[in-house]
Amino acid sequence: MEKFFTKKLNVLWISLLCAALWGSAFPVLKISYEKLLIAQEDIFSKIYFAGIRFLIASLLVFLAAKFLLRKQIRIQRDQVKPIVLLGLLQTSLQYFFFYIGVANTSGVKSAILQSGSTFFTVLAAHFIYQDDRIDMRKIISLILGFGGIVFINIGKGFDLHFKLLGEGFLIGTALTSTFATLFVKEISKKIDSVILTGGQMFAGSLFLLAVGKAGMGARTLLFNEESLFLLVYASFLSATAFLLWYTLLKYNRASELSIYRLFIPVFG
Repeated sequence: MEKFFTKKLNVLWISLLCAALWGSAFPVLKISYEKLLIAQEDIFSKIYFAGIRFLIASLLVFLAAKFLLRKQIRIQRDQVKPIVLLGLLQTSLQYFFFYIGVANTSGVKSAILQSGSTFFTVLAAHFIYQDDRIDMRKIISLILGFGGIVFINIGKGFDLHFKLLGEGFLIGTALTSTFATLFVKEISKKIDSVILTGGQMFAGSLFLLAVGKAGMGARTLLFNEESLFLLVYASFLSATAFLLWYTLLKYNRASELSIYRLFIPVFG
């Protein structure tokens, strides 16, 4: 496993596959909201939809582990706390900030600010890990990647206005993503990637379901064949991308992997 997931060519195509899957989530979710008649300002219905998505994703991970990988699904008592904490960071808080932030920010700023997690991760890794320092190659990669996102959005309504519930929450999304990335790097050494992926999604989805349903009140989501298919695909892409990403993080430097996340808006 380590030899496969540290080979440079494999790291490249697996990272790009994860970016492609995450990138495809943006149009898939947008179409899903249209099919489900979820208004742009209806944040709680979106949070509830995310909760359903990650609950199904966690079940897909566990089913694949049991029937395809032939693994025993056993979570030790000392693993519960870090898995739940990761679920709150990676799934609950990140997507809570994301949906509220996107609803109160232009699409241009959203694309730029969401890419900030890469910058934060590279910077944090420099101070935390002795073998993950910032060098000229990483600086050039960040300038090209982040600068490219800014460049293609010039003249599309970009401004310097700042709202806590808009730009502030998107920065919160980037920061929670960074904390989650570094946290995964540590706990993946002791917890199997399959258990970590499925467990954190399950824990995080419960918070999203509770918050979303509380805000929706008596309203509910009415699925048809098209929206149900999109929900299953969104769940599949989350399960696959996070499982592969956590495995990569286990064996590779966080800052070098995070650079590939700049491809997410390109694929999106």
